[in-house]
Amino acid sequence: MKFSQYFSLIILSTILVSCSSDSEPSSEADKSETPPAVSPIPTETYFPPISRTDEWETLTMESLGWNEDEVSNLYFFLENNNTDAFIILKDGRIVIEKYFGDFKSDDNHAWNSAGKNLTSMLTGIAQEENYLNITDPTSSYLGEGWSTMPIEQELNITIENQLTMTTGLDYTVDDIFCTDPECLTYLNDPSTFWYYHNGPYTLLDDVIANATETDFNAYFSEKIKEPIGMQGLFIKVGYNNVFFSTARSMARFGILNLNEGNWNGTSILSDQSYFNAMTNTSQNLNPAYGYLYWLNGKNTYRLPSSETEYTGSLIPNAPDDLYAGLGLNDQKLYMVPSLDLVVVRMGGASNEELLGPSSFDNELWELINALIEN
Repeated sequence: MKFSQYFSLIILSTILVSCSSDSEPSSEADKSETPPAVSPIPTETYFPPISRTDEWETLTMESLGWNEDEVSNLYFFLENNNTDAFIILKDGRIVIEKYFGDFKSDDNHAWNSAGKNLTSMLTGIAQEENYLNITDPTSSYLGEGWSTMPIEQELNITIENQLTMTTGLDYTVDDIFCTDPECLTYLNDPSTFWYYHNGPYTLLDDVIANATETDFNAYFSEKIKEPIGMQGLFIKVGYNNVFFSTARSMARFGILNLNEGNWNGTSILSDQSYFNAMTNTSQNLNPAYGYLYWLNGKNTYRLPSSETEYTGSLIPNAPDDLYAGLGLNDQKLYMVPSLDLVVVRMGGASNEELLGPSSFDNELWELINALIEN
């Protein structure tokens, strides 16, 4: 079964998760564009309270000197491209929070592959706590026989290969999401070819669970979700382990990234060497890819479902220092350190059902630029 066929299951799962006890309470202003702003304009980073409240400081577009006349074009584009939720944060504060159709602020949505960012950071935390080392063979945590390759070939694949999409496993199989041993066969030597192969990535969850000897959701909740006030859950959908949460929870994770793993003085990931490797080019085969993070501003890039190398920046209209979580059907988490911006978009596919980057990225950033440039 292909991942696109899971969409109906994802909708069902979303409904179930939205009823869970850790969902954020609904706001009376679910459809509001911008809540009242704080004054005067603060410049330090804001961290919303970690308790289950709707409290979150805001800023107005007027106070930032943004071009408010452009916001209607942005909303028109978002609404006409199947958007459910859209948020822009500046220095951690909400400038825009907009929901479309029947979607509300306390509704949960699938992150799809944008959730790879969560797994990447959790891997770094597990390494920091000495449960694993990313240079270790994957077999050290999955055991012998997790693939159909001879053990000599299995031992050549490391956790770092899983993080960088360079395992060398055969991506011409019928289902690249499959994690069964018969789907995991040799094609290239590890670290010699980049391909967006989802099966080896998904197995990282088992690597972390086995290394820490705990449930994957429980470890994620303890190390990332609860300390920064997120809600949500990883749910098994076919072969995939998909994270569901509110748009605000995705925005919280964006703040954590812009603060390099620190939440209001609490270190979530203190290993700066890992954080820097995670959010910068991780190998020379696809400069636009870190440890499961997409990177803008590189000279070349490769895309999922393709062997082609493209010239230029991944998202030409976006700032060069942008890094992102990009998921199927245009789930977007953009983080821009130079502008102290976090941008969240959840919804349905704008056009084609693509696994990560799409033309939607560049079109959206053209409109964001028109809004924020002054």
